[in-house]
Amino acid sequence: MIALGKTNTLIILRETPVGMYLGDDRGGEVLLPKKFIEPEFRIGDEIDVFIYKDSEDRLIATRYQPYAEVGQFAFLHVSAVNQVGAFLDWGLEKDLFVPFKEQKHKMQEGHPYVVYIYIDEASQRIVASGKINKFISNDRLTVEQGQEVDLLVYNKTDLGFTCIINGLHKGLIYHNDLFTDLAVGDQVKGYIKLIRDNNLIDLSLQNLGFKHVLSSTDKILEYLKANDGFMNLTDKSSPDIIERKFNMSKATFKKSIGVLYRQRKVTLHDDGVRLVAEAAEGEGKA
Repeated sequence: MIALGKTNTLIILRETPVGMYLGDDRGGEVLLPKKFIEPEFRIGDEIDVFIYKDSEDRLIATRYQPYAEVGQFAFLHVSAVNQVGAFLDWGLEKDLFVPFKEQKHKMQEGHPYVVYIYIDEASQRIVASGKINKFISNDRLTVEQGQEVDLLVYNKTDLGFTCIINGLHKGLIYHNDLFTDLAVGDQVKGYIKLIRDNNLIDLSLQNLGFKHVLSSTDKILEYLKANDGFMNLTDKSSPDIIERKFNMSKATFKKSIGVLYRQRKVTLHDDGVRLVAEAAEGEGKA
């Protein structure tokens, strides 16, 4: 069945003056306009196309790929606003419609918003909604503590940044857990830090536990090797200086230095940390 709002792999059935008709294995047909026809296309070939509706509400195929498909979240800019709603640039010739009733706050031309793309049951048209909470749920979680996940930041609050997790759930990165800049619309890798009562999820952008310490030790070793084996930071250094230099908390920094010291890769001094010569040579040979 030809799927509206999705990329479909279809067979070229026949050529006409206006383009080529494509079909699936269930008898469905859709037109690929002439401007998308490549010289090498032949009857019987399979090609990938995206299916949406043209200005006359007819199914149409395109070789353009939208920034996101039906069933996905995306961070899109408003190209126009009129008396019925907003229109988003999603990479196709026809903009994506957001009715006023699906706008959490009135959308403004030129501004970007996180939206969910879906098919409106009444009109059978592809539309978008800015009311994100309608399309995510923490009732039945598919993630567990410590798991790496894909995050899309969709809201900033006094507590932190609310994120969509794997396109299914929502969670929060607290401001005091952030050691890098973050903004609405960012897509990043993160980790499930804690699952609280009522399935509330705390998130982190850093590896958890010992895995995080190991990745932090690698970062410190790289810095030492690039700076003549010396770093003028100690466990008494300001947390702000450590955060600016390494993008990590002071607690993680101290744990990482402790690991490197026990591994005899560094020596500790009043004015800083020095890389052991044998460790530098070993890293170079590796």
